[in-house]
Amino acid sequence: MSAAAGPQPRAVGLLPWLILAAAWFATMPLRPMLDPDEGRYAEIPREMLASGDWLTPRLNDLKYFEKPPLQYWATAAVYGVAGLHQWSSRLWAIGLAFACLPLVFAWVRRLYGRAAALIALLALATSPYFVIVGQLNLLDQAFTFWLSAAVLAFTLAQCAAERSRAERRWMLIAWAAAACAVLSKGIVVGVLAGGALILYSLIERDGRPWRRLHPLSGVPLFLLIAAPWFLAVSVRNPSFPGFFFVHEHFARFLTTVHQRVEPWWFFLPLVLGAVLPWIPAFLRGVRAGWRAGAPAESAAGARAFRPLRFLLLYALLTLVFFSASGSKLVPYIMPLVPAIAATTAAAASDVGAFARLAARVVAGFLAFVAFGVAVYSAVHNGYVPQAAIVLSCLALLAALAGLILTLRRWSLGETTTAFALATCAVLAFQFELWAFTLIPPARSARDLAAEVSPHIGPATRLYSVGQYRETLSPYLARTFQLVAYEGELQFGLGEEPARRMSEEEFVQRWSVPGEAVAFFDPGRWDELRRQGFPGRVIAFDDHTVAVSRQ
Repeated sequence: MSAAAGPQPRAVGLLPWLILAAAWFATMPLRPMLDPDEGRYAEIPREMLASGDWLTPRLNDLKYFEKPPLQYWATAAVYGVAGLHQWSSRLWAIGLAFACLPLVFAWVRRLYGRAAALIALLALATSPYFVIVGQLNLLDQAFTFWLSAAVLAFTLAQCAAERSRAERRWMLIAWAAAACAVLSKGIVVGVLAGGALILYSLIERDGRPWRRLHPLSGVPLFLLIAAPWFLAVSVRNPSFPGFFFVHEHFARFLTTVHQRVEPWWFFLPLVLGAVLPWIPAFLRGVRAGWRAGAPAESAAGARAFRPLRFLLLYALLTLVFFSASGSKLVPYIMPLVPAIAATTAAAASDVGAFARLAARVVAGFLAFVAFGVAVYSAVHNGYVPQAAIVLSCLALLAALAGLILTLRRWSLGETTTAFALATCAVLAFQFELWAFTLIPPARSARDLAAEVSPHIGPATRLYSVGQYRETLSPYLARTFQLVAYEGELQFGLGEEPARRMSEEEFVQRWSVPGEAVAFFDPGRWDELRRQGFPGRVIAFDDHTVAVSRQ
């Protein structure tokens, strides 16, 4: 369970990490933004930068208080330097998902040795769930990175000598990372990290970790980072505390108000998808991690803190908490994946055997998925897009390359084998994700926006009737007048009721001279067209019909 005694092998060089990073970001500029989340988290920072208001987040120029602003700030800053692009909208989220790899690698290497660290890297890079979710512009990647950094830094503090500088340093890092996690997704950080500590203390009957939290310096640091925005936005927007803390946290967990109802076992298949290529090692890691004591690198004389048991409790609590919630979405359990990758790796030692098994499973999994996607498209659409076929073939070739590179006869060495397979797996999952985005029905408004753009000038009035297509706004760099639609913008419209527009008001406004383009729900457009509503269809896809007044 611990690193072998004797001289440590030389550190992994920078080049393998650069190659792996290049693979991780390879398709980021090329894949279309997906509705609804990628459009939403690209648009809010765009409006923040355009308005100059970095305090009150807005979506479609309406107050949007569902999440804290750290990712909006970071992405808006990227826009300010590089402009609005698909890659710049994703850089913060995808970049922090990638950062989880060296984070977990460094933690495992410090406590359990180089071979285990390479296995931890492989575990994350060959996890279908982690890589695919990590390639999307969501809030969960940043939340996962900061929360994982907080939890891992906490364990390092507990393994250090009591009252040492190392203990204080690691605890301050944990407090700061926890504050960034709060600014990324909210106060659920306290439930997951604090709840894990409570469970650990009760099971171990050990209250010493609580006395080593350094709250006198840690709490002020946490508040200095996390509190100012919450205070300032509440002063400017008195309705914020009630909506954010009550509606977005307690109501989301306790009720089905967000209409994201799934069965209690919803996340279990996703956990399987996270550990699929390394299930045997995962099961061994759970058993060994629960039994393991303190790592050999713990400071002499320190109380035997069990970091692996703590990580397993944290992962279990994350799974149980979100399974009990009345609102469930696929990315919610992402924070548990780095923890279980670390515990799996700590119990393993044979990098080659781990790589060979993972490579075989990844290749088989991608072959199955590529075949399933092709069959789905052929049955539902009558054809498979040629670009999707090409991308699926590239995914299979990358997986096959990884499989070949792990064969014993190549004798590439542990480090080269691990990074080579990680690079191939990351590319393979990205290619298959890209292929999926091209399968009808349309999952992005990118092509629709490209067709409509020549018809839209600075003075063109834009309406969205019966729907709000999130990816249209960032691609067109414009907001819309919503017509007979509220959806997730209900709170913002309630704050500014004058911004509501009925369909009757829209019909009257449509007759006013001047350039205008409206985006309709297809069913509603058919009804209005049969009623003689004037307009010329200039573009359409499966979800939206764009109509010009002229």
